[in-house]
Amino acid sequence: MKKILSAFQLTTIRKKTLLLSKLMGGSIVLFYLLTSELPADSSLSFLIWFCLMAAVIICVDILLGRLISTPLNEINREAERMAHLDFTARCRINSNDEFGRLSQSLNTMSANLKDALQKLEQANIQLEKDVQKERLLQAQRKELTDNLSHQMKTPLGLIRAYTEGLKDEVDETKKQQYLDAILSAEDRISHMLVSLLDLSALESGSAELSDETFDFIEMAETCAGRLLLGTPGGNYRFTYRLPDTPVLIRADSKRMEQVLDNLIENARKNVREGGEIRLTISCFEKELSFSLFNQCAPIPEPELPKIWSKFYRGQNTAGSGSGLGLAIVAQVLSAYRVPYGVRNHKNGVEFYFSFPIIT
Repeated sequence: MKKILSAFQLTTIRKKTLLLSKLMGGSIVLFYLLTSELPADSSLSFLIWFCLMAAVIICVDILLGRLISTPLNEINREAERMAHLDFTARCRINSNDEFGRLSQSLNTMSANLKDALQKLEQANIQLEKDVQKERLLQAQRKELTDNLSHQMKTPLGLIRAYTEGLKDEVDETKKQQYLDAILSAEDRISHMLVSLLDLSALESGSAELSDETFDFIEMAETCAGRLLLGTPGGNYRFTYRLPDTPVLIRADSKRMEQVLDNLIENARKNVREGGEIRLTISCFEKELSFSLFNQCAPIPEPELPKIWSKFYRGQNTAGSGSGLGLAIVAQVLSAYRVPYGVRNHKNGVEFYFSFPIIT
C-alpha cells in the first residue's frame, strides 16, 4: 500500500513536470470542448479557446519556472560562491524533490569544506609556528655552542696548563696549588653545565614548579645570612629592612630560593669595596615588594635589557660566575608572570620584583 501511495506522491521533478503537462493537455482539450459548445460563431469560439490556452501555457510556464528555473539558479549561485571559496551562503530550497536533496547536499558539502579549510588554515599557522620555533631552536643551539666554546675555553686551558705543570713539578706545595686550581676550574665547568641544563629546562617549559606555601621573609633572612653575613673577604656593609611578621606566598620554594641566591650572589660580586648592600621587603595590600640594592657603578642604559640573557657579561660585571644566574632569575619569575626588573640609581643598582601574598 505504501508503495502505491508513494507512486502518486510528487517527490521528483519528472512527476511534477508530467503532471503539469497532463494538466495542460487536459485543460486545452477541456476548454476546446467547452468553447465548441458555445452559441457563437466558430471564429469567436476559437478566439476564446486560444485565450484560455494562452493563459494555461503562461501558468504552466510560471509553475515550471518555480519548480525548475528558480532552484537551478539558486544552486548555480551557491556553486559559484563555493568555487570562489565562499562557504557562508546557504541554499534555501526546502522541496522534497531532487533539487531539495541537491540543496541539502551542497549545504553539507559547503559546511564540510569550510570546516576543512579552517582546519587547514590552523594547520598552516601551526606549521609556521613550528618552523619559526625550529629556526629559533637552531639559532639557540648555535648561540649555545658559541657561548660554551667561549666560556669553557679559559677553564679548560687552565686545566691543561696546570696538568702539564704537574708532570715536571717536584715541589709539593706548588703541586697542591696546581691541584687546587684544577679542581676550581673543574668546579666552574660543572656549575656552568648544571646551571645551563637548569636554564634550558626552564626555557623549554619542561621544568615542573611545585605548589607550596611558605614564609618568604624567613627564606630571605636565611639566604642573606648564608651568603652575606660572615663571608670571608667580604668588604661591604649589609643592611636590611623586613616586615616583623611572616609573609606567606604560594610558589616553588626551591626555585624562589634559587632566585634569592642568584640575586644576592650577583650583588655580593659586584658591590664596590666598602659599599653597601641593602635588602628591603615591604607589603602593599595583596603583594610583597622585594628590592636588593648594591653600591656599584651604574649599568649603561643600553645594557639593562641584556643582563637577563644567558652568558651576558657587561663591561662593569665582576667576578667569575657562569653568566647564567640572572637568566635563571628571569625565567623563574616569568613563569609566575610577576613584574621584575633592574634600575640604576645615582650610586648603585637595584634589582626588584613583586609577588602575590596569601592573606
